[in-house]
Amino acid sequence: MQSVKTGDVTGALLGMLWSLIVAITVAVAMSFATGDGFRPGLIGLLIAGLVCGGTATRLGSGWMTVALAVVLVAVLTAIGLPVIVSETTMLPLVVMILLAGLSLGLGMAKIMGGMPSGALTRHQFEAAIIRFLTGFGYVFFTAIVIIPFYVMVMTSLKSQQALLQNPLDFSLDLSRGWDLFRSYYELMTQYNFGSYLWTSFYVSVLTVFITLAFSIPGAYAVARLRFRGRSTFSRSVLLIYMVPMIVLALPIYIGFSMLGLRNTLFGIVLIYPVTTIPVALYMLQGYFRGLPAEVEEAGLMDGLSRLAVIWKITLPLSLPALASVSLYVFMIAWNEFLLAFMLLDDPSKFTLTRGIASLNSSEIPRQHLMAGAVIATVPIMALFLGLERFMTRGLTAGSVKG
Repeated sequence: MQSVKTGDVTGALLGMLWSLIVAITVAVAMSFATGDGFRPGLIGLLIAGLVCGGTATRLGSGWMTVALAVVLVAVLTAIGLPVIVSETTMLPLVVMILLAGLSLGLGMAKIMGGMPSGALTRHQFEAAIIRFLTGFGYVFFTAIVIIPFYVMVMTSLKSQQALLQNPLDFSLDLSRGWDLFRSYYELMTQYNFGSYLWTSFYVSVLTVFITLAFSIPGAYAVARLRFRGRSTFSRSVLLIYMVPMIVLALPIYIGFSMLGLRNTLFGIVLIYPVTTIPVALYMLQGYFRGLPAEVEEAGLMDGLSRLAVIWKITLPLSLPALASVSLYVFMIAWNEFLLAFMLLDDPSKFTLTRGIASLNSSEIPRQHLMAGAVIATVPIMALFLGLERFMTRGLTAGSVKG
């Protein structure tokens, strides 16, 4: 092990591994962008990674490492080309070389930055390995998130003819203009998706309000009040999640059918909070315990009732937790499928997920299903990004002065 603990050798080995990651990433990205199968020269990239990684510690500048990587990739790609490049393939080839070179150079500059070319200490060696694994993790998990979303969006923008010609072509034909959004237009005008959106929205909002109405007093009682069985209740509040919903599906279906609640939105609004109140209780009770009790005690001493203390003191201090719980509950209700699929049969009462399931048919074009999935995903993403900073804001700072 001691023989590889030098900057040059470590950089060379990590450079080859990083070049393999770059080759796969660039090949997938270019294939999705152009619709053609791209296969970067693996041997050339391995050689470029070996040389670039081995010399990264000696160059002393990240931009010099990037420049070397681009030049190496360009030269080795040119040497390995089996045929003369045509005008149609020149631009994609140049883009591929730049992407591969920049990715390789920037990656090795980050991984081996500040490392000596000679013997490495244990800390330096482990730091290089951790940087490599961190970069790999970013690439891997980003690909897991982006690739399905990209495929979904690109498929929704394709025409039926293009899908039949090449279902694996995920490039974008900008010459179609506004016709790219034909699937979305037809969903709204022919498949009643506007109604599905509105139904999911107000069902989710009602679920949030009902959940908060029950979980706030329950969580406050567990966190602040003393009563028999409080500890047992606090520890067992999440036991409902130990029972899979599929096990409860048949009893719920039978009970709702007997009570006339099946195929009604009232039944959906009634059952959704049952699945969200336990987790909201669990999240809020932990936050209430962290709030300074002195503030509430001061309110009680000033003559406020317990309910007034909760309304005027506890809830304003708990806005970050309430925002987090509300967003979480909204996402559960918005994305819920099993209960909606089981209880709703009338298309005029479909939620969004139930409406998307109805598109999964051989009679409906595949791009319509993907467009429905985009419509269901984008609002949740926008809501989360819009509330992310608010959720992490510390509103309790300075509430108690010493």
